Amino acid sequence: MLMEPIRISLDSVRQHFEKLEDPRSEINLHHPLVSVVVISLMAVLAGAAGPTAIARWATLKEKELLKVLPLPHGIPRKDVYRRVLCLLKPNAFQDCFVSWLQSLRTQAAAATDVEQPILAVDGKTLRRSHDRRQGLGALHSVSIWAADFGLTLAQVATEEKSNEITAIPEVLKLVDIAGTMITIDAMGTQKAIVKQIVEAKADYVLGLKGNQGKLHEAVIDYVAQQMENDFADVPARRHVTHDKGHGREETRTYIQLPAPRSLPGFDQWKGLKSIGLVIHHCVRDGRETDEIRYYISSLLVSVKRFARAVRRHWGIENSCHWSLDVTYREDESRIRDVHMRETFAWLNRFTLSLLHQHPDTASIAMKRRSCGWDFNFLSQVLTGKAG
Repeated sequence: MLMEPIRISLDSVRQHFEKLEDPRSEINLHHPLVSVVVISLMAVLAGAAGPTAIARWATLKEKELLKVLPLPHGIPRKDVYRRVLCLLKPNAFQDCFVSWLQSLRTQAAAATDVEQPILAVDGKTLRRSHDRRQGLGALHSVSIWAADFGLTLAQVATEEKSNEITAIPEVLKLVDIAGTMITIDAMGTQKAIVKQIVEAKADYVLGLKGNQGKLHEAVIDYVAQQMENDFADVPARRHVTHDKGHGREETRTYIQLPAPRSLPGFDQWKGLKSIGLVIHHCVRDGRETDEIRYYISSLLVSVKRFARAVRRHWGIENSCHWSLDVTYREDESRIRDVHMRETFAWLNRFTLSLLHQHPDTASIAMKRRSCGWDFNFLSQVLTGKAG
């Protein structure tokens, strides 16, 4: 039985990289930059985690690749991918995806009909990407995850988790956040970041911990005071959810109430309208645990919106970080080159976004395996044209 011919054009994919400046020397340029980049993208979708794997996959798919990409000198060797990925400037490379991501975001918004998308800002460390002999710390990247759409919209890399405070404003500048709800863990609860979000015409739900000592303590004290008479003196709202699975029974109680002007520095937290807390009660193997988390927000009291924002932010661990660690095995990456490790971190996040968009109901891991097995399926994921 003859294999069905490849009918899906990759022209729409190639055009995103046409303006990418070639960082290589002009001597012996046998392989077009765009073709090298597109092959790398396709190979990562199919399971590759480095230049050697990209080259191996491309060699196995030589017949298919020669049909859809300009490759006048055949399939590049691994040194070509290594050189290109080491020399490419990560910021310039990420810029090539802006229009592509905007198109995906627009399509996803139309399909889901979400009124106010939630953009979760969070950091992740590639634990084995350090090189002590070269004084290179592990790569820590801060990214924006469109929780409702399954899309990573931007990424900024740092070498230390503590640098998140400076990275968050930079990553927010890379995305149009107007009309969205920004969620960030407690490290990002900074007055300047709040100001930036509000001035960009977005809302926020931000975690509180000891890094905002006086504010955190004042919120705890105020909530405790109001709890004494079951919030009889304030227009608080409550929402309770129950979940069971994976050997756990979980009850989450969400409480939201107006932020009192007596909070320390109230006027310095631009747009502050409400405070909230989540009481998480978990029963697992007969053991009970309780955890309480506190938040500040620009939302008026609307507890289900608040609950949705909190749950969506927590979802980044399962929908994004878990997939990167388990399916992509990103935490095991030993890439040491500064540019290449950042470029690969972005390729991982972007291809994960593409897999989320494909309508196949299989798991992310199965979709990725399918990309490795079936060139037609991979082309569908890449172009967004499901068969």
